[in-house]
Amino acid sequence: MNHLFRAGAAAAMFALAACSASRQTGHAPPAAEVSTAMPVQQTFHARVEAIGQFAADSRSALSLSLPQAGRVAAPGVLAGQRVQRGDVLLKLETDPATRSAYLMARSALATAQAELARTLRLHAQKLATNTQLDVARKAVADARATLDAQARLGGAQTMAALRAPADGVVTALDVQRGQRIPAGTTLLQFTPTAALVARLGIDPEAAAGVRAGMPVRIDPVYASRTTPALRGTVAMVGDAINPRTHLVDMVATLEAHAPLAAGTAVSAQIRTSSFKAWSVPRTALQHDAQGDYVLQIEHGKARRVDVKVLAPDGSPIGVAGDLDPQAPVITLGSYEVSAGNPVRAAPAARQGAASR
Repeated sequence: MNHLFRAGAAAAMFALAACSASRQTGHAPPAAEVSTAMPVQQTFHARVEAIGQFAADSRSALSLSLPQAGRVAAPGVLAGQRVQRGDVLLKLETDPATRSAYLMARSALATAQAELARTLRLHAQKLATNTQLDVARKAVADARATLDAQARLGGAQTMAALRAPADGVVTALDVQRGQRIPAGTTLLQFTPTAALVARLGIDPEAAAGVRAGMPVRIDPVYASRTTPALRGTVAMVGDAINPRTHLVDMVATLEAHAPLAAGTAVSAQIRTSSFKAWSVPRTALQHDAQGDYVLQIEHGKARRVDVKVLAPDGSPIGVAGDLDPQAPVITLGSYEVSAGNPVRAAPAARQGAASR
């Protein structure tokens, strides 16, 4: 019995020894195949985000009126309507008193001209003095000046038309059909098309880094993806927080005409500064409890390099860290390996296909 027990123990020890030997002499795990890209130093631009809308530029907005009193006959437009230069915006029936004053001035001119003609005939016959002739001429000049003034006040026409001075938008209509108005009353507010600006709000902490003259990219919020972005320039940055939005107000002027209506919601990016950073594909960036990092291939193994993300938007991204410019960064396949694991770069053709 003892003999059998010793034989079994010996067999077990032999098996354990064989297993241990197989581990010691076994092959290393195969190298994982990964896609790579070389890190390069690149200039990135810091950006500040902003939101807002297109609005009329108060520096170019117009308050349109007519010089005569009268009654609003027919508003030809609605608030918010886009119009072209020369379009009729509103018609006004001239006030009877204004029309009467014009007709009286026209009659007075005709009388003064007739009197001057009679005085000229008498003067030729030596029956009128030079003084009388001068008085008659002055009466004609005064009557003509009065008639011109009454014409400028609108008395020359029974119906006046207010026309658009340029292509633009009617931002407000201040009168209604049938309303009687005194001379010079503001009838509507008008903004030329070229006078739209982007009124934006920016985070108060970022406002200190924004200055007039900085370039701005403006994107309509509800436009299709094929709509190109608009370019502009910071014109003004406020010094106080808007109590309604809790943001700092900012105005950006546009470099070109925007085929959009006032009130269109927009988002914007203000380019504030430039800096150098390592440019790596977004897929190379990883994160764990210790922070952000990338993996580089050195001597056939993955090496962890801790980084700080400086430019997080888009791809490539900008990072700062102790990267080796001669060592490729793992892009695809990095989640399958850890620092110290053997890796090998996929052939260039396969990497190109993976990137596509």
